Amino acid sequence: MTFSSVLHTLKTGDLAESLTPQPASLHGRKGLTVLSCRMRRPKSQKPSAQSRQVEAEASDGEGGGDTAMMQQETAPVPALSKKTEQPKECFLIQPKETNEDATKTRKRKKKKITDVLAKSEPKPGTPEDLQKLMKDYYSSNRSVIELEELTLPDFCFLKANDLTHSLSSYLKEICPKWVKLRKNHSENKSVLMLIICGSAIRALELIRSMTAFKGDSKVMKLFAKHIKVQEQVKLLEKRVVHLGVGTPGRIKELIKQGGLNLNPLKFLVFDWNWRDQKLRRMMDIPEIRKEVFEILEMGVLSLCKSESLKLGLF
Repeated sequence: MTFSSVLHTLKTGDLAESLTPQPASLHGRKGLTVLSCRMRRPKSQKPSAQSRQVEAEASDGEGGGDTAMMQQETAPVPALSKKTEQPKECFLIQPKETNEDATKTRKRKKKKITDVLAKSEPKPGTPEDLQKLMKDYYSSNRSVIELEELTLPDFCFLKANDLTHSLSSYLKEICPKWVKLRKNHSENKSVLMLIICGSAIRALELIRSMTAFKGDSKVMKLFAKHIKVQEQVKLLEKRVVHLGVGTPGRIKELIKQGGLNLNPLKFLVFDWNWRDQKLRRMMDIPEIRKEVFEILEMGVLSLCKSESLKLGLF
């Protein structure tokens, strides 16, 4: 087919109905083929200039002419999938927790003393509260018989504060004959009344609030703030002291070192109902509770059972 016949075919719109590849060797190279093809075009569509040139070169190739041919070197290409997947970014998305999983993994919050006490009205301490605390404290390492020995009879306790008394009014109520007791006391290294509280600051507050009760009584501060143990031991040896106000840690240390004798003691009062900024009582703090029970075992319990010592809860 000549070039003029191809042009005539394109003008009339009579195109070939099929495309047939015709392999031919190219310069003796192996695996390379020259494809000659005719484009199928609907009759309604007019041929473009590019398609005319392609078909002209293809027709010249068929006649064996020396004109330039469209050659396509093809190499073996792996088959591609119908849809080529584009590389995508990966994100780790954590699965949403269901209500059931949330309830399982959520830790139960422990109730704090401040939360409980803030919602409840303050109740005055009773001798039963002290007895219960002692049993709970010693139940893990004491036998049943030993726990019964720790139980104090009712006559060991004074009337408890009903939250209506000041310290002076409460001390006057539990010890109406204080003036006579104070005059008869002449022993060193001892006190007639011992008040135990939770901190040195609280001890100073109690000393200031008992002015109406103490009168001419000698009061001594028994806490560790700015005062050494040896200094307190020397003061107790030199002079007679009627009232002692302090913390359980320092009082326990004075008893161990022999600076404070408990035998002349007549009244032991616990600052039971007072609460700090966190609404904790003295016996709610584990360290203080431990030291208080150690003092009770240093001879206080035996003195109470012999009716020479009384316990009060202010």
